[in-house]
Amino acid sequence: MFFSSNLKRLFRKYHRGLASIIFIPLILTVVTGTIATIVTEWQLNLGVSRSLLMEIHTGEIFHLKAIYPVLNGVGTLGLLITGITMTGLFNRKKNYID
Repeated sequence: MFFSSNLKRLFRKYHRGLASIIFIPLILTVVTGTIATIVTEWQLNLGVSRSLLMEIHTGEIFHLKAIYPVLNGVGTLGLLITGITMTGLFNRKKNYID
């Protein structure tokens, strides 16, 4: 019980720190991808070019095109792993039948 409590506390700490770091890149990716799709598919003029949105979306505007998707992916996986672990979804509980 003590180990499980400390482990959850540790994962909560890592999850909070990772979420603070990965929040802005993930929001940029989601928002620019969504707006770029709307601009392209619905042919709306929002005053922003699709190419600029895609440069932000892929990290090219920050000169991080080669690593930006990898960092987003690794950060998201880290959040998923720490989040799922904290839920206790995969904890084995033994059922004792009398």
